Amino acid sequence: MARDLISKLTVALERDGAGSSDFDLNPETVLPEGRKLRPAGVLVPVSVVADTPRLILTKRSSALKHHPGQIAFPGGKQDEGDADVTATALREAREEIGLPPEMPRVLGHLPIHETVTSFSVTPVVAILDSSFEPIAEPGEVDEVFTVPLAHVLNPENYVVESRRWRGQRRHYYAVPYGPYYIWGATARMLRGLAARMSE
Repeated sequence: MARDLISKLTVALERDGAGSSDFDLNPETVLPEGRKLRPAGVLVPVSVVADTPRLILTKRSSALKHHPGQIAFPGGKQDEGDADVTATALREAREEIGLPPEMPRVLGHLPIHETVTSFSVTPVVAILDSSFEPIAEPGEVDEVFTVPLAHVLNPENYVVESRRWRGQRRHYYAVPYGPYYIWGATARMLRGLAARMSE
């Protein structure tokens, strides 16, 4: 089962496709010309240790200035010392959830996602075929949890919702799971993976 999943993920990641952004569902948004985006990398870690493959996510600390309490992939902005965005994603995963950097088997990348906070985010998809004990980074991560991969790969589980942001109504994807409200950039990147896996 794991081998079949890895094969399907690899094929999906090799497909050509446009990037995504926080503005995909808001076509009236006018982005400023010459805007500068900061590179970032996030890890999309899929554990295949158990019979049911599961995606590892984090709940950000409610004390953070940016995106408090939101569901996110382990990741962050690229530092000067990072060789590339893959190295960024692996470093951040080690810091945020205690994932040993040699453990993930990187399969590839999803197209770059532009966020409303001016980041150019590269999602790095990786397989974990051995277990580890997650350690949430104090002050950054309130919780490390998993959802069945099948849940986020099913396009029918996604809904489009909206809220007011900076005086305008902004639409976004959400893919709720139990008590976890997965939305915004995280849901949009996962929706892109679901679409690729459905092709």
